[in-house]
Amino acid sequence: MISKVENTVEMVTYEEFCALVPDGQKADLIDGVVYMASPDSMHANKINLFIAYLVEGYIGAKGISGEVRLSRAACRLTRFNAPEPDVMYVRPERTHLIEFGQLNGAPDIAVEIVARESRDRDYTKKRDLYEAAGVTEYWIIDPLQQRCEFLRLVSGKYETAALDQGHIFHSSVIPGFWIDVDWLLAEKVPVAYECQSLLLN
Repeated sequence: MISKVENTVEMVTYEEFCALVPDGQKADLIDGVVYMASPDSMHANKINLFIAYLVEGYIGAKGISGEVRLSRAACRLTRFNAPEPDVMYVRPERTHLIEFGQLNGAPDIAVEIVARESRDRDYTKKRDLYEAAGVTEYWIIDPLQQRCEFLRLVSGKYETAALDQGHIFHSSVIPGFWIDVDWLLAEKVPVAYECQSLLLN
């Protein structure tokens, strides 16, 4: 379940958010409200690790000095907004914004794995927040509804990116990187090493 910590007197600030949320607990600060996440399902956790492995391995092999972070790393967007994407990527020229386990600004790619409790946040609240913050790509992976949505910022607004052959997404943020929707929606998450080998060929 997602529990909602609300302050009836005033909105929660980023500093209060950091004090309220224990280490290791995934949470989002959105419009001054703290949303505490329940533990990941095993399947969602595998998808998180799969995506992070592919991106981390790819940029390492290509000599791209960007940074990949899993959840539990907050993106401080404003005083009252600090989401924690399930996976995020920061371009090499912006990695100086990462310090003490947080990002002082928006990531270049934000990835969210949809759970029943997070659907509204992932599809609406976080979409609006990431768009306003200038997140170049927002990937929504929804294994429950068997769909993926890849949003790309165009003139300040999100547009749904077209998929090559109906199932291949090509990132505009990481040069040459692509990912297959069929991998992400498979009943059993594929072997990451085998998929990464295809990416690097």
